Amino acid sequence: MRKMLLALCGFAFALNVSAQDNPWQQQADYQMDVTMDVKTFQYKGTQKLTYTNNSPDTLRVVFYHLYYNAFQPNSEMDSNLQALPDPDRRMANNVGTKQKPVYESRIAKLSPSEIGSLRITAMTQDGQKATFTHESTILKVTLPSPILPHSKTVLDMTFEGQLPVMIRRAGRNNPDGVALSMAQWYPKMVAYDHQGWHTTEYLGREFYGVWGNFDVKITLDKTYVVAGSGILQNANEIGFGYEDEGIKVPALPKKAKTRTWHFVAERVHDFTWAADPQFVHDKHKLSDGKTMHFFYKKYPETWKRIQPDMLKVFDFFNKLIGAYPWPQYSFIQGGDGGMEYAMCTLMVGGEKYEKLVGTATHELAHAWFQHLLATDEAAYPWMDEGFTSYIQTLAEQQVLGLIPQNEYPFEDAYEGYFNLVKSRLQEPTITHSDRYATNYAYSIAAYYKGQLFLTQLDYLMGNEALLKTLKRYYREFAFKNPTPNDFIRIAEKVSGLQLQWFLNEFMQTDHVADYAIDKVTAKGNKTSVTLKRLGRLPLSIDLFVTDKAGKTQYVYVPSRMTYGEKPNTYPAYSRLVLPAWGWGNLTYTFELDMPLSDIQSIVLDPNNRSVDINRENNVFKQ
Repeated sequence: MRKMLLALCGFAFALNVSAQDNPWQQQADYQMDVTMDVKTFQYKGTQKLTYTNNSPDTLRVVFYHLYYNAFQPNSEMDSNLQALPDPDRRMANNVGTKQKPVYESRIAKLSPSEIGSLRITAMTQDGQKATFTHESTILKVTLPSPILPHSKTVLDMTFEGQLPVMIRRAGRNNPDGVALSMAQWYPKMVAYDHQGWHTTEYLGREFYGVWGNFDVKITLDKTYVVAGSGILQNANEIGFGYEDEGIKVPALPKKAKTRTWHFVAERVHDFTWAADPQFVHDKHKLSDGKTMHFFYKKYPETWKRIQPDMLKVFDFFNKLIGAYPWPQYSFIQGGDGGMEYAMCTLMVGGEKYEKLVGTATHELAHAWFQHLLATDEAAYPWMDEGFTSYIQTLAEQQVLGLIPQNEYPFEDAYEGYFNLVKSRLQEPTITHSDRYATNYAYSIAAYYKGQLFLTQLDYLMGNEALLKTLKRYYREFAFKNPTPNDFIRIAEKVSGLQLQWFLNEFMQTDHVADYAIDKVTAKGNKTSVTLKRLGRLPLSIDLFVTDKAGKTQYVYVPSRMTYGEKPNTYPAYSRLVLPAWGWGNLTYTFELDMPLSDIQSIVLDPNNRSVDINRENNVFKQ
């Protein structure tokens, strides 16, 4: 394990060198010691946080997230659930009818013994008493001494918390029967970057964290098995076979009622764990020498079945994006959907194979985008959920066989996006993830439109350039919290095209694409074709002309904004490249060197790869 950790540090150093011109990141190194009462679901802990201020700014206050305070009646999360027209069904019950739904927040019904809570009882900075105030899910700390640029400080605290009844992502005795699902359980330093503090109230959606090293000791009933982030340091001491199975383990003293699990996780921005007396543990070695773990207590047949598949998916992602840097990864039955955390995921256990393996594939993909690249997911959820969904879909087709090889795998994303446009509920994806007017609009924007951002780059610059972009994005921005601009600049460098306009038009507005074949007229022995732009989103044009003998020619009209051409994306056909079409020109007319009487059909975007919202006006036939 020591060699693995050294290798990880070397990997991180190499990335620092290759990406040294990127914006700085803060660092928060945690040492925590927590004791959990498994009967009352209450816990107490100490935290020593060494904070490195790599910014050019002097910090006089710091902030922490206290996520569990959201799980209380009258919290902002509770109020928001009651205000949304379509709240998360896991968090609110319909007490009306299907025709006239009336939603009631599950949080509103929690009793004092069922709520979540997290409070700090004492705090110091470098030994001096610090002043702090609890403000719902945020702790504001006024420091006795400012943290100067490029300096360190040590923040010590004692805290106490209560694990809530399972509402979302974390909780106790969830539907799968897992005793403790401990996500977002500790006072977590708020991210500070070139935009300042990200003091976002927790409303149940996305996260943004600070890189750091975690050294965590968890003490609880000796019958419980603990799984989570990091590498277990004392496997032999406590009698759990993470690393050295077969070694005789000394028995605990008979009077001992608890045992302490000691974990270390390096260069992560979160720490999560789950525990249950009946956890079954399966372990596999990956092709690169790392290990994959599975913890579950129910539905063993399904959990056993997904294991060889996830080893294959892991290898696929390693090759598609880049090498996973941490020594291990764990899938943990946590009782609520699926949610990615550092080096692990918590996910529901009772799904059928296809659903469970799909969830596992999606959550594993997050290890690259949310935990390795780590964009600000609250501000840019589409860069995490959308990119994750994109490579998940590729894996489901190319590795798992859940999607036939002869089908275009992203049709669901197109359908979801088109339905959102028709609903008139679409909002620009620069909307903060907590500020969408509907859950529906948020979900489609994050998961589907984020996928389509990549499929449209494929459409604009070709698949080879897109896949090279994903790899280079990983190489240059791992551990760097990249922004949308960072990604589009990589795409420009790889493709040689100008693409900033596409980032703006598709992701920062609610503009849509709609191109039409407006006129087709005879012009002697030639045919005049006029295309029309009806929507405000510009795209390049792929067009197939088929004559009555069945021969097809591919016609390509670049968007002038790209200042270049993509490769021939239909190599089976000869391609005619026409002059570029400028956005300010609503129509575009060109001539085909064949009489109209010889033409059987003209089709815009013949394989429906663009996000043109009206495909009915894309076809001319005679």
